[in-house]
Order: sequence, then structure tokens, then C-alpha cells
Amino acid sequence: MEEYGQKLGIKFWAEEDRPREKLLLHGRRHLTNAELVAILIGSGNVTESAVDLSKRILSFYDNNLTKLGKASIADLSNFKGIGEAKAISIIAALELGLRRKETDAENIVKISSSKDIFNYLNHVFADLNHEEFWIILLNRANGILGKYLISKGGQAGTVADPKIIFHIALEKNAAGIVLAHNHPSGNLTPSEADNRLTKNLVEAGKLLYLYIVDHLIFAGNKYYSYRDEDLI
Repeated sequence: MEEYGQKLGIKFWAEEDRPREKLLLHGRRHLTNAELVAILIGSGNVTESAVDLSKRILSFYDNNLTKLGKASIADLSNFKGIGEAKAISIIAALELGLRRKETDAENIVKISSSKDIFNYLNHVFADLNHEEFWIILLNRANGILGKYLISKGGQAGTVADPKIIFHIALEKNAAGIVLAHNHPSGNLTPSEADNRLTKNLVEAGKLLYLYIVDHLIFAGNKYYSYRDEDLI
């Protein structure tokens, strides 16, 4: 008989309560986030089952998978029972989820609103702890010609070179350009540098007949649109 206070391992649970068996019996939709993470890590530690450890990890990240997705291997390895291999499994699984979203985003072939831009690029900025600047090139019918990384920087910002932006747009024979970058701080408010860059690119684009359609700032699951704010 098990001593009081001793960890009750998954192998001693009722079959319907074990994460793997629960997935087999009831399907993946019936598992909690903690149970899914428990399947990834396979085992817990001396005092915690895999599910209990997973619950503690998720609780540390406010039960927010986006925050968990930003964790590094070193961050996850700080939890007792999570070594490098288990940390890699968690990170790889979350990355696959992002790439699935990317596949869905590729089905967007035309931009008709700021929401379309957000849906098309949100996976690009998800989980980033640094700033990146991207552009989307459009044809005359606002069809998407492609997306391009212009620059990446630190948490404080990145530099977007207008020469590089217009060079790529001219090379691809684009008619319109969408600007986009993220604020890792979570603050959606445009900086003075953001406003200045946007204004300069809009004016330069008019001379080249390459129109700046919008500029989006991404912060978490929210965005700021210059077009929606009537600033373009």
C-alpha cells in the first residue's frame, strides 16, 4: 500500500486519467494544456508527476502559451525535472504550432484590411523578444507578392533602411508596400521614430509610385494600424 504523501505516478492512475490514454480514449480536444505538456515531457520529478510539473510550469507563465513560447531552453531547465531534452521538446512543439499558423496565413492572398495584415503576419512576430521590421509587397489589386524581413534588432528597437525597402519593392515590381514591426515591450503606442519613418516612407513612395498602404505595430495579440488611425 502506498505511503501517505508519496507521489502517485501516472502508471497508478485510472486509465482514463492518464494523458496518453485520455488522448487515445477521448481525443486531443479533451486534454488540458497541462496534460498535453505532460505528454511532451513524459515524466515528472521525485515529488511531482508529469502533470503536476506541467501545471507548475504553466502557472509560472500565467497559464499563457504565448508567454511559455518565449521561454528559452535555459529558462525551462530551471524547473526541477526539466532537462535540456524535455525543454527542447516543449519548444519544438510550440514552434510547430506557430508554423501551422503560418500555413494558414499563406491562404491569405489579398489584403483588404488591417485585420488581414495582422492575420498574415501575426505568426512572424509571435514569441519574439526582440524587434523585427518586415514589409509585405502588393500588386495593383492588393494581392500579396511576398513578405520580407528588413531588419532585426534588440528590445529597444531596430533600424529600417528606406533604401533596402524600396530596392526590394522595385525589384519585385510591387505597386504597394505594407510596413510592419513589433514592440516587444507590449506597448502599442508609436514612437517618434516610428512616426518619422512612416512619414518619410510615405513621401518617398509617392515619388516612386510605390504607395505605403499601411504600417502596423504588433504587440502580443494586438496591433496598431496607421491606416485605421487616418495617419496614412
